[in-house]
Amino acid sequence: MTSTYDVVVLGAGSGGYATALRASQLGMKVALIEGDKVGGTCLHRGCIPTKAMLHVAETVDAIKEASRLGVKASFEGVDMHEVGRFRDKTISRLHKGLQGLVKSRKIDYIQGWGRVISPNTVQVGSETYQGKNLVLATGSYSKSLPGLEIEGRVITSDQALQLDWVPNKAVVLGGGVIGIEFASLWASLGTEVTVIEGLPHLANNEDASVSKGLERAFRSRGITFKTGTMFDSVTQTGNSVQVKTQSGDTFDADLLLVAVGRGPRTKDMGFEDIGVNIDRGFIPVDDHLMTNVPGVYAVGDIVPGLQLAHRGFAQGIFLAEYLGGLDPAPLVEHNIPRVTFCEPEIASVGLTQKQAEDKFGKDGVKVTEYNLAGNGKSQILGTGGIIKLVAQKDGPIIGFHALGKRVGELVGEGQLMVNWEAFPEDLAALVHTHPTQDEAIGEAGMALAGKPLHS
Repeated sequence: MTSTYDVVVLGAGSGGYATALRASQLGMKVALIEGDKVGGTCLHRGCIPTKAMLHVAETVDAIKEASRLGVKASFEGVDMHEVGRFRDKTISRLHKGLQGLVKSRKIDYIQGWGRVISPNTVQVGSETYQGKNLVLATGSYSKSLPGLEIEGRVITSDQALQLDWVPNKAVVLGGGVIGIEFASLWASLGTEVTVIEGLPHLANNEDASVSKGLERAFRSRGITFKTGTMFDSVTQTGNSVQVKTQSGDTFDADLLLVAVGRGPRTKDMGFEDIGVNIDRGFIPVDDHLMTNVPGVYAVGDIVPGLQLAHRGFAQGIFLAEYLGGLDPAPLVEHNIPRVTFCEPEIASVGLTQKQAEDKFGKDGVKVTEYNLAGNGKSQILGTGGIIKLVAQKDGPIIGFHALGKRVGELVGEGQLMVNWEAFPEDLAALVHTHPTQDEAIGEAGMALAGKPLHS
């Protein structure tokens, strides 16, 4: 039996369910197909459980630092079984809410593993679902390195989130977002952490000022890291691992966390059989997110670019509105905000200083950095860090970069100034509430406009 729809979405992660919700809202008949659970990696194995665990780490840090505030408190340890209950209850509440939302929008939710059998048809078991438009939203998986088996004490973030114990020592392979967040989490819980990264810096895709500031902060927290260092091999016994690098370093630990990024989930799903072009696992798309096959679209982690849940949401909404006959504004990849939830946090949107100078020349770029040491709320919170703004000379602000406790909450204003092409004078004229960390953005704006107050 074949059911027909305006839109058939394969995959109910961030990009897939956003497409389905918005398309239904616009009056389209929608089928949403998922073999696992609605919410995908972000809700069940990524963003939400990781941030729940990082909140636990933040609480541990607060207890350890309580004496600085004159509060008498002692840290007695972490009950990882209760931590797991907190994490899972958070996921469960959000999952139930999302299930109810999908049901309320009258979306046909099909539970089962789908395979594409034609440019407009997905098969699930003995049933087929046909759509005027087919949206591929199958997400990503935790990658490893060639020849490096994920087994035993060699784990990815999937297994790390399910640990019911805190390692005494851990080696993290990869200094990107996932590796940094787990290094920060474990260090807060008392683990001796070593990060191995092949690129020159931790958070190497961020502005150089932020990367270097993070490295200083990690050193002060006792987190060891080796940058510009390539992994060689790992051997494991029943209760330990020994990690070797190509430069000859050896590290003994309880675990090796492989955090070298996420790969697109596109293999053996029938995509290539219907002629969809796949490049190194990813699916290239045009400005309207259509693949090379007319009527077949792709959103989320399988599309080359930033692998972020909110990018998937945005793409899903954009695509649904386009299919619904609206004229949504195109997405600008580098103007999507990014946050790494380590301690201290990283938040950024737009071009780094180097990217801006490569594009406009050194003389065509103006930069300012405001040190959070001069911000009252940052002093109360006990955090250092920076707010950095990058602007075209005599032009708009094109980059926002922040490092410090809770700066992820500031990226909203950073996104607005970059995407609305605010000039430094526009930002400097705004009144920022005192005492907040948001004030630091105002101070940076005033400095960039040539009238610094406290800097």
